[in-house]
Amino acid sequence: MSVDSGSAGMAARLGIKPGMVVQELGWDEDADEDLRDSIVEVSGEMVDEDTDEVADVVLLWWREDDGDLFDALTDALTSLADEGVVWLLVPKSGRPGHVEPGDVTEVAPTAGLQQTSSISAAKEWSGIRLVTPKAARSRR
Repeated sequence: MSVDSGSAGMAARLGIKPGMVVQELGWDEDADEDLRDSIVEVSGEMVDEDTDEVADVVLLWWREDDGDLFDALTDALTSLADEGVVWLLVPKSGRPGHVEPGDVTEVAPTAGLQQTSSISAAKEWSGIRLVTPKAARSRR
């Protein structure tokens, strides 16, 4: 399979590599299809919340009115590999459903995650990279 370098770049910004298991949570009609296509193009497929596979990356689409962010982040950890990454994708500032960065900063540590970076993941979406702290990994 040949990977288009333009679309592959979207997946590459998220650290997606061929063969990685990518689990997608929180998809809705407003999710960025170009980003999703690029991830599938590079990784081969995306699995949903019903998978038994261990995920290298969890892609969590999240909007302000989606419910409890703590619960969603905790659920995202269920299938995540020890060295895995959660990409919390939230609508950019000024877009419907925008999530304040302070909300993520407040909730992530309580869910056992640490924020490492933020990027522009797609036209309408920001990506917040979350990992389990190294000390917590050794206890899991």
